[in-house]
Amino acid sequence: MATATLSPADKKAKQVSQSYWSLVWWKFKKNRIAVIGGIILLTMYVLICLFAEFVAPYDLERRSSYTEAPPITIRFIDDQGKFSIQPFVYQYERKVDQAIRRRTFVENPAVKYPVSLFVKGDSYKLWGFIPGDIHLFGLKTDDPKAAMFLMGSDSAGRDYFSRIIYGGRLSLLIGLIGQILTLVLGSVLGAISGYYGGAVDMFVQRFTEFLAAFPDIPLFMALAAAIPQYFSPIIVYFMLTLILALVRWGGLARQVRGLILSLREREYVLAAKSAGASDSRIMFRHLLPGTMSHVIVIATLSIPGMILAETSLSWLGLGLRPPLTSWGVLLQEAATVYAIRFAPWLLWTVPFIILVILAFNMLGDGLRDALDPYGGR
Repeated sequence: MATATLSPADKKAKQVSQSYWSLVWWKFKKNRIAVIGGIILLTMYVLICLFAEFVAPYDLERRSSYTEAPPITIRFIDDQGKFSIQPFVYQYERKVDQAIRRRTFVENPAVKYPVSLFVKGDSYKLWGFIPGDIHLFGLKTDDPKAAMFLMGSDSAGRDYFSRIIYGGRLSLLIGLIGQILTLVLGSVLGAISGYYGGAVDMFVQRFTEFLAAFPDIPLFMALAAAIPQYFSPIIVYFMLTLILALVRWGGLARQVRGLILSLREREYVLAAKSAGASDSRIMFRHLLPGTMSHVIVIATLSIPGMILAETSLSWLGLGLRPPLTSWGVLLQEAATVYAIRFAPWLLWTVPFIILVILAFNMLGDGLRDALDPYGGR
């Protein structure tokens, strides 16, 4: 019986890649928890950071007469028991509860508003220059009394779900941008410290120890309080990002230094020196790439700390401030006994923060295992 011979192209197609990054990807895919965390983060960054105007049903500052209205219920079955394929909401009516002397909202079953996808609503500019007025979902009606508050409204009658979406953009980006700056600063100074040693190493390490001697939150508060009040909100945003990066780079620099110390005596580094390669080329072309797997894990696990730091500072009134909106600013608005007692839906920001932190930790743990594909775990 003749055996079939494979062409060189078929043989190449049947070969299994055993490169380092293919092994990393193969091991990462096996970790379902890490994959779920990555999907959650990718979804949130795409929907919130890139398409917040499209996802949010209302404009960030759109006000209504429905102040502190509770979350509305999206229904498929009306009060008569009739099923509808298209979801709908009832009209909100304002009433005064004489027992507690407070305005309340009740649903009026006589008036229905259909909920549809890709509805025309408030105009916006996507990414700052693409005009549009189509939103992912909303009420398909021209009635000015129509309102759909998925997570209730705040004291100014603004849709809280839309504010969470817009606020998440700043909170998520400040963690990402701040960590990128931390990576650049910590990797460069750590590589210089580990490669040169001597007085350079002594200076960098003593400076990192000086920063580490201060507790994070009081140091954040002191630096954030030093930002002048007359600065524009955008400048405050970028200065807060720089503060977070300047405070957090020390730990990464120490770890990169330790890795560089172990790599600088390898044969390929000695060969590069013998070939006349400059110090900068050896550091940034030969040594730093060898630390990237470790650095990626550190960055992934450190981004939640950046987000929590911004949230804490904004909640304390030392971070971002209106008209900018972040999750910390929203928490500050809900940090009163009155809000917790009569408008508990203003704490909807907390589950979003917890979800992001958990997703980053899930992804970071998975990357830590995947970037060591030859390990036993």
